[in-house]
Amino acid sequence: MTLLWILLLPLLGSLVPVLTARWSRSACALATAIPPSVALMLLLYHADAILAGGSLRFFLSWIPLLGLDITIILDGLAFMFGLLILGIGLLIILYARYYLSERDSMPRFYAYLMLFMTAMLGIVLSGNLLQLWLFWELTSISSFLLISFWWHKAEARRGARMALTVTGAGGLALLAAFLLIGQVVGSYDLQLVLASSELIVQHAWYPVILVLFLLGCFTKSAQFPFHFWLPNAMAAPTPVSAYLHSATMVKAGIFLLARFYPALSGTELWFILVSVTGLATLLLGAYLALFKHDLKGLLAYSTISHLGLITLLFGMGTDLAAVAGLFHIINHATFKASLFMAAGIIDHETGSRDMRRLNGLWQFMPITATLAMVAAAAMAGVPLLNGFLSKEMFFAETLHQHLLGSLSWVIPVLATVAAVFSVAYSMRFIHDVFFNGQPKGLTKTPHEPPRYMRVPVEVLVALCILVGLFPGYLIGDLLQAASAAVLPGAVPSYSLAIWHGFNLPLLMSALALVGGIVIYVNRKHLFDFQNTLPDVDALNSFERSVKRFAERCGRIYQWLDSGSLQRYMTLTLLSFVVLAGLPLLDLVTLWGGRDELPIDAVNATGAVMLLIAAFATVLWHRKRVVALLMISVVGLMVSIAFTRFSAPDLALTQLSVEVVTIILLMLALFFLPHKTPKQSESSRVVRDLSIASLVGVIIGSLSYALMTRPFNTISDYFLANAKTGGGGTNVVNVILVDFRGFDTMGEIAVLGIASLGIFKLLTRIPLFKPSSDGEGRPWALERHSLLLSTVSQSLLPLAIMVSIYIFFRGHNLPGGGFIAGLVTAVAIILQYIAQGVDWVKARMNVEYQRVVAVGLMIALFTGAASWLFNRPFLTSWFDYFDIPLLGKIELASAMAFDLGVYVTVVGSTLLILASLGKMTTAHRPVHKETI
Repeated sequence: MTLLWILLLPLLGSLVPVLTARWSRSACALATAIPPSVALMLLLYHADAILAGGSLRFFLSWIPLLGLDITIILDGLAFMFGLLILGIGLLIILYARYYLSERDSMPRFYAYLMLFMTAMLGIVLSGNLLQLWLFWELTSISSFLLISFWWHKAEARRGARMALTVTGAGGLALLAAFLLIGQVVGSYDLQLVLASSELIVQHAWYPVILVLFLLGCFTKSAQFPFHFWLPNAMAAPTPVSAYLHSATMVKAGIFLLARFYPALSGTELWFILVSVTGLATLLLGAYLALFKHDLKGLLAYSTISHLGLITLLFGMGTDLAAVAGLFHIINHATFKASLFMAAGIIDHETGSRDMRRLNGLWQFMPITATLAMVAAAAMAGVPLLNGFLSKEMFFAETLHQHLLGSLSWVIPVLATVAAVFSVAYSMRFIHDVFFNGQPKGLTKTPHEPPRYMRVPVEVLVALCILVGLFPGYLIGDLLQAASAAVLPGAVPSYSLAIWHGFNLPLLMSALALVGGIVIYVNRKHLFDFQNTLPDVDALNSFERSVKRFAERCGRIYQWLDSGSLQRYMTLTLLSFVVLAGLPLLDLVTLWGGRDELPIDAVNATGAVMLLIAAFATVLWHRKRVVALLMISVVGLMVSIAFTRFSAPDLALTQLSVEVVTIILLMLALFFLPHKTPKQSESSRVVRDLSIASLVGVIIGSLSYALMTRPFNTISDYFLANAKTGGGGTNVVNVILVDFRGFDTMGEIAVLGIASLGIFKLLTRIPLFKPSSDGEGRPWALERHSLLLSTVSQSLLPLAIMVSIYIFFRGHNLPGGGFIAGLVTAVAIILQYIAQGVDWVKARMNVEYQRVVAVGLMIALFTGAASWLFNRPFLTSWFDYFDIPLLGKIELASAMAFDLGVYVTVVGSTLLILASLGKMTTAHRPVHKETI
């Protein structure tokens, strides 16, 4: 259970800033830090077991038939990322306390940050593919909120939209990959998937799966050619950049490469796609970082380069390369987060991030300068710092790969070139900011930041030094445990020693250091060359592309959506004719060999009345009230047909829906003309009649063909298990609230959303209230009939009693929450019609939006309650009890779920009908802001 709390505590922590918004800024920050601190302690509580090579698992069944369960896995890889997410997250909370100004909403920032932390923990701890994808998308949404935190700045809004678009598109590709993996493996359980490498790799869908999977990984981790969103996300506050773009969000794609390394790697396609992409990203990011004048821009491109380095390592396909990739994940998170925070300090205390103006800061802020220089040196791979060790392992692995055959020597050469540029841009960060003369045109006098604002940087820089000096002692066990979780076999032997003697990797490091210094000293020539190249603004290019795409979609939409209902129906019905009619041409005979039921007088009479009412609706459709009466006859005959064929539940539902629909249409017709002129030309009438007849022929033929053929029914299963499995003899109701309760949950959610949407639409509609009927006669002076008022008041308690009776009998006899809810809603709406809105509001002033919400929450919590007993979501329970005066009765938890259905139906129906009925009264629904 502690594993679940590691995930839930940051989620609950997102509420803490909101609840402590009135406290002081320091108190708000301290309160926000408590949940992730406890989560970190719970994570460390399992350190011994994880570092010893073990793994822990928490499982909670949810919807097993869909393969969707809540599964949490804590192994070495998840433990390593959990430490980064929670540890650096706590440092960011402290840092943001001093970075954010008085004008910034600290509670809102911390709430978004905790939501993002929850999403990242969900990714690394998930043991189910669908669950993992859910948290994956949550990182995109929460990062959008964080990047656009300064929403009043256009660049923040545009950068956030770009990041959401790119990573969201990658998320859709990842979902497709996960669904295909689930189909291939037969399960979405992560452990089973990782153990099915041979099955996945040998499947015909493997290339498609791999491409879709890598699209998700590459978009999130800003790999070429999707790298352009990351520099534009630097419009976010620096705490966001330090957290998302160094240790967490951009590492999510890298985490996924590591997590699925045992299942998807080991093929030539993997090596080509992953290694080539990583190499291109490594070189492009390292080169472009040198020319950025903005501090965060330089760090953004350097981040892209290092992410490419890690991706290249996982693409090499050797076990030691994967170990080196994991090692560099840790090192990069520490020195890059500290560099981002140092850049934020410089911006905070000088008012600028432009390195052309930031000169000579050493004399004003020597402590910050020292910390930043050490972190930059670690980024450059200077010996005795953590970055040097992982880069040495990287160089060693480039020398032992054979990806390009006889041309494989190109990879270590290009790796060295990238390292040269890494040293060069690190040198520029150090020299141009802290030396190189005096500051130019700063709006503030530079000075050291508040003491505690510098503490997170000091902690991370100390780790850079300590890991560089004592790597085996500090992170040896952690790296070993993470490697064991990633590699399919045993972890190969490797050394984290500082000195490995004189060898080629050491020579490559020396060449990188010397070459970087040479390039920086002679950077003017490179800058001149770069200035001759066309300047491409990725953000504007992206915005223009999106605009052009939207315009093209708009033209297609305008062609399809012409505003003609006849055209929509024509296209829909013609599509049906093609799709359903063509297969019928292959049938020699429609009759399938099954004897028809005999036609008796009752069935014949009902069919004739149904046909007459249907034709009358069409013939008199211009007389809307008459057409409404005729179509109601059609609904009534359908209800009788359900009763005739032993479907009383369907009959009651159909009848209740017919009543509600008639009332709705009558309310709507009040605002519409009672008659419509003849507008269709004769040719159009012939066309429509032909299409309708053709559709009728196909529907009739399909129905006859299906009903005369033998078929296997699933009703026997439900008939046999309704009583023993669901505790009810009404099979229909047991299916709705037990066997298919999840479907019903979705249906009432859609009903609630639809009613809320209609309510909001009605608040915007300007309606003209007619003063006379269709014949020009003025409305009666008596608005509410005395007879109808008296009868409605008498019917209300009777209808409520009937609805309660229908509700309680629904589990064993025809009825249930849906039908009872409609009966109650009709009885209450009748009061609106008979007594008027003012009379009802004085006696029952209810906000139906809240009723809908209460109904949905009752259904949701009833379903979730089964988790307390270690049962899947919406598992029903029932038993029999002897109760005084009542005798032996059955109690079932499904009745509580049915109560949620009842309340939702009542609230949704009244929200629609009552809102429409109030359109001509003083109680007309309006937006709160317009009151």
